[in-house]
Amino acid sequence: MGKTYKIMIMGASYGSLLGAKLALAGHHAKLVCLPAEAELINKEGAIIRMPVKGREGLVEVNTKKLPGTVTACGPGEVDPAAYDLTALAMQEPQYRTPGARELTEKVAKARVPCMSIMNMPPLPFLKRIKTIDPVAIRPCFADASVWDGFDPDVMTLCSPDPQAFRPPEDKVNVLQVRLPTNFKAARFASDAHTQILRDLEKDIEAARFDLNGEKIELPVKLKAHDSLFVPLAKWCMLLAGNYRCIERSSIRTIKEAIHTDLAASRAVYNYVFDLCVKLGADAKDLVPFDKYAAAANSLGAPSSAARAIQAGAHNIERVDKLVQILGAQHGMKLDVIDQTVALVETRLAENRAKAG
Repeated sequence: MGKTYKIMIMGASYGSLLGAKLALAGHHAKLVCLPAEAELINKEGAIIRMPVKGREGLVEVNTKKLPGTVTACGPGEVDPAAYDLTALAMQEPQYRTPGARELTEKVAKARVPCMSIMNMPPLPFLKRIKTIDPVAIRPCFADASVWDGFDPDVMTLCSPDPQAFRPPEDKVNVLQVRLPTNFKAARFASDAHTQILRDLEKDIEAARFDLNGEKIELPVKLKAHDSLFVPLAKWCMLLAGNYRCIERSSIRTIKEAIHTDLAASRAVYNYVFDLCVKLGADAKDLVPFDKYAAAANSLGAPSSAARAIQAGAHNIERVDKLVQILGAQHGMKLDVIDQTVALVETRLAENRAKAG
């Protein structure tokens, strides 16, 4: 292992998975989160449970027992300039909230390389794709002005492909991985910043977890890619599966969203696939529908976007709207996507009206 890196991660739920992988590889992660989360993580560690091929049940990883460290604090207690890399692991609407907004602005000013693991790509990353009109997509963000201070060259996107959730019966420092796939990051504009990703990729690949005296390899790696479009592969999955979990008055599982009407799911998936190619992706950057449909068989819970809407959220990440607007810019249209966007708008408006 070469240099030991310090990484600040905004968000302790999904962010704790990345934090644990970094700590297993000997690096130091600082999770920025709510006071109750920070207190528990600092006292008991972040606990990640994940399936490992060839083993019964779940393997439990406590970050207190790893070579590196995972510690936590509130947004006012951290200086982004003291870190080598910042990771954005909250939902996009959360960055405009008090505390988080001020810290996000400090991250922008510090010009530290910043890697998003949100489903919704931050506006500065999308500005790096020349086929996208950044002004036209501003309405897709809960508050686009949050992102205006960033230099696009220091922002990249990492596809949050691993599926994980906090089991409701457990404490808030526990995260359970449902689908242990890899984080796939696009390169930064500069070679020096990209080298950080390559170093982390190598160290995470080489790391082994001590399970009762046996050194085992854990899933969920970080993969650095030269193409800006590799993380966009997630858009096909989100539009075909995650957003179609949302129904008129209820929600359904990702498996049901994909497999109830496989032909409609394939049409949506292929539409988004074709849009990504029009934006500049190589088809090999993306994931074929059949591979995703097979993986969706194991996704027996509703998406986080659907669960948020059902729980009364006023805002969620709007990749559905982003794809609709980008499609229109490139002369593309699909009724199923228009219907999905309209349904999401309706349900969010109803949630806001109920709250008064």
